[in-house]
Amino acid sequence: QVQLVESGGGLVQAGGSLRLSCAASGSIFSINVMGWYRQAPGEQRELVAAITSGGSTNYADSVKGRFTISRDNAKNTVHLQMNSLKPEDAAVYYCYADIISLTIPRRLAYWGQGTQVTVSS
Repeated sequence: QVQLVESGGGLVQAGGSLRLSCAASGSIFSINVMGWYRQAPGEQRELVAAITSGGSTNYADSVKGRFTISRDNAKNTVHLQMNSLKPEDAAVYYCYADIISLTIPRRLAYWGQGTQVTVSS
């Protein structure tokens, strides 16, 4: 069984910073892409940032230059450093990972439970 556990959400003033972390654990054989999506009330879930096992990154245009994604392959963790936060960044942030587990020999997408980010203006 594979689990993704997020931490680091909270309330911050506009212009402030938060760092989200996500740890994958369980019967993991390999992890390809790890990343973050977010979903605001009444909106569709959208990609924020993603990173491959080789370190290639992809960002939503709305967060480029403000957010930085990183990962530690040895620890199966991914982080999202969010700077210069804006009220429109407020959402539930979900960690995800494309994982091949030891019990299911094909790549599947796994999701965390979500962590709330609130930005006050």
